[in-house]
Amino acid sequence: MKYKNIKAAEFICRPNRFIAKVLIGGSEETVHVKNTGRCRELLTKGCTVYLEESDNLSRKTKYDLVAVEKLRSGKPPLLVNMDSQIPNAAVGEWLRKGELFSTQAVIRREFTYGESRFDFRIEDGGKVSFLEVKGVTLENDGSASFPDAPTERGVKHIHELIRAHKEGFGAYILFVVQMKEIRELRPNDATHRAFGDALRLAEREGVKILAYDCIVTPDSMTIDKPIPIRTELNI
Repeated sequence: MKYKNIKAAEFICRPNRFIAKVLIGGSEETVHVKNTGRCRELLTKGCTVYLEESDNLSRKTKYDLVAVEKLRSGKPPLLVNMDSQIPNAAVGEWLRKGELFSTQAVIRREFTYGESRFDFRIEDGGKVSFLEVKGVTLENDGSASFPDAPTERGVKHIHELIRAHKEGFGAYILFVVQMKEIRELRPNDATHRAFGDALRLAEREGVKILAYDCIVTPDSMTIDKPIPIRTELNI
């Protein structure tokens, strides 16, 4: 997945979850943040962020903040894509290349099943599967975790996937870790125990749970390699 018109800037502050103030070209600019999560560990004063310049002249903000160089003690910064919309786009590209399913698979986005809308419906060789994507930006010393805030919607999706699997559909949860240098992914039980419990139940019930890291540049993100998932209770 590629961006256009990327520019580097210096992060100043985030007045609310929708906007941030940055320094670009010697001037302070208000930009839209494409992630409403907390992201406190990513957006620290003085860090380098990457902005996509919009060609929509009617917008209130000229730029979208899409990536950040996460500052780390004793290590070089870690480039993290924090755009909450890009994981689904990247997964769509990845699936169409024949990853996970065949190149003949029929892929549909945003498919309603029961009381949930799953990110993908895939029909391949007569088998219908549902796939839910979770973008991951929370990392601590090489261990990624999800979620970074309580997500009742995420819990609901997992239970719907369990039901779909019991009814004969394929059911997948794909965690897209929006960075490199990750050795594992864990449920963030300390933040939302119910999500971790639901994930462990899904694993026991046969839902396929996958995690992949990504190659991230200031103007792109590509799904790359699988990473281990540790679902045991983690508090």
